[in-house]
Amino acid sequence: MIVRKLRLQRGWSQDQLAELMDVSVRTVQRLERGHKPSLETAKALASVFEVDLSSFNQEEKEMLEKAELKQDEKESIEYAKGVMGFFHGLIAYVVIALVLFPVFGFDRPLLYWIFLGIGAGLAIQALFAFEIIRFPFQNWEKRIAEKRLGRKL
Repeated sequence: MIVRKLRLQRGWSQDQLAELMDVSVRTVQRLERGHKPSLETAKALASVFEVDLSSFNQEEKEMLEKAELKQDEKESIEYAKGVMGFFHGLIAYVVIALVLFPVFGFDRPLLYWIFLGIGAGLAIQALFAFEIIRFPFQNWEKRIAEKRLGRKL
């Protein structure tokens, strides 16, 4: 919509604007219907209309500002990241075991000790990821940020 407004303010036709931008008339029509311009097209628009490049991404910035996440949504996302981190570790553990045991043989006690240690670490990660165990220091980052801001998050 901003493209049409700027074009009409200057009294240009779609053909004239397309020629100045070195694009097709169809591209100008798409832009006027609200399609997002490519970087090259946005640069051409900014040059032709002598405005800042960010003028053509302003609506996107406003939408992102309005889409601010609520605290419970942020906590849910952090929980999901922790769970996904655990599953990534579990998959890596299984794949490495499936590769190393057949290659080095099942008769190596050192290999069992290594995988026992890694498995114990993975189990502890699972306890934290699924919030079975919560230590008081897990909220330190939040408390430090709240102290710095002088308000609750």
